Amino acid sequence: MFTVKTANETVHDAALRPVPRNLFMTLWYEGEVTCLFADSNVGKSIFAVQIADQIATTEPVLYVDCELSEKQFQLRYTDKESGIMHKFPEMLYHAVINPQKFDAGYHEEKILSDIANAAEQQHCRIIIIDNLSYLCNAAEKGSDAGSFMVKLMNLKKEKDWSILVIAHTPKRDPSRPITQNDLAGSKRLYNFFDSAFAIGMSGRDNKLRYVKQLKARSCEIQYGGDNILLYEIVKTEGFLQFSFVGNARESEHLRVFTPDDREERKQQVAELKAAGKTIREVAVELGLSKSTVGRLFKELETVPTCPTVPRVPAGTTGQ
Repeated sequence: MFTVKTANETVHDAALRPVPRNLFMTLWYEGEVTCLFADSNVGKSIFAVQIADQIATTEPVLYVDCELSEKQFQLRYTDKESGIMHKFPEMLYHAVINPQKFDAGYHEEKILSDIANAAEQQHCRIIIIDNLSYLCNAAEKGSDAGSFMVKLMNLKKEKDWSILVIAHTPKRDPSRPITQNDLAGSKRLYNFFDSAFAIGMSGRDNKLRYVKQLKARSCEIQYGGDNILLYEIVKTEGFLQFSFVGNARESEHLRVFTPDDREERKQQVAELKAAGKTIREVAVELGLSKSTVGRLFKELETVPTCPTVPRVPAGTTGQ
């Protein structure tokens, strides 16, 4: 199982190998299994296709699309008014699930095997998988998540591939910075990834998105909370894409809750508490931390009741 050398031999042998290239900025390097995650409808698939489009101008890329049908993909990359369709690089290959061949009993090893076969047929060493939910149904379980990631990492090493996996976040509090804990599933998933970055929606302008780098092994983190990448989603000649706006601090784009927002959130917590939900269940449903929900639970339990006003008998002045 192990190859044992002296530390000096390891350094010398590794020095003879080429330095990994950055495939997309410093967010994804050659030979890495990288994760891109975001909430629903934020644009993670749009950004992933844009990454694939850029890389495929020079080398083959396989985009495994478990989200969109071929028609949905075509409409996304067609200008409605002019009918112009975006011209993708010829080396970008788009794979969709064949419903006649796929069923609920399709296990992870078979899915990974089919992805490997498709990549080898098209001579692709760069693979983007959209999304993790189709690959690992039991991502919430630590043992299953760890087992799946071992299989994925072994595939990377065996084939010398670079893999980008798209994943979701559970509902989250937009007033908090994005962290590794926002990746849906077991924390063991995050531990296995070589690198990770996420997309957030600006709390200042819902047309803006920001990209935050969370984990890196091949370089220093360049796009952390103090230097996020700010984008606007635009469609140009049929190509839906993230258009770079500039760099910013994440704190400038977090949502700021008003008193009305806080009161509405407290009311939501009260309704769910009255329905018998636990602190953990309320936290997951509303995208809040358990500590915040716990504090609101205590506040709701200590709300003083209004004193009963004695009734004044009819015909008296009440004095």
